[in-house]
Amino acid sequence: MVSGSGVCKRVVVVDARHHMLGRLASILAKELLNGQRIVVVRCEEICLSGGLVRQKMKYLRFLRKRMNTKPSHGPIHFRAPAKILWRTIRG
Repeated sequence: MVSGSGVCKRVVVVDARHHMLGRLASILAKELLNGQRIVVVRCEEICLSGGLVRQKMKYLRFLRKRMNTKPSHGPIHFRAPAKILWRTIRG
């Protein structure tokens, strides 16, 4: 792939297996800001730090957030592992 400056940029493939969600997201966000193309595989095997009960409660609090006037208009809560990683990277 050739960018506008004529420099060849390759697509970097990242295996997300056994990586922490936040740490991986911060590294990938920085690389994306630098213009690097990234593909992440095995997003379903990303680790979350902390206890299971605490993480489950935090996720349920996240799912309860909604719009008061028309809940169908947002916010949209993604449940697929790839979309959760995408949302974490985007911020």
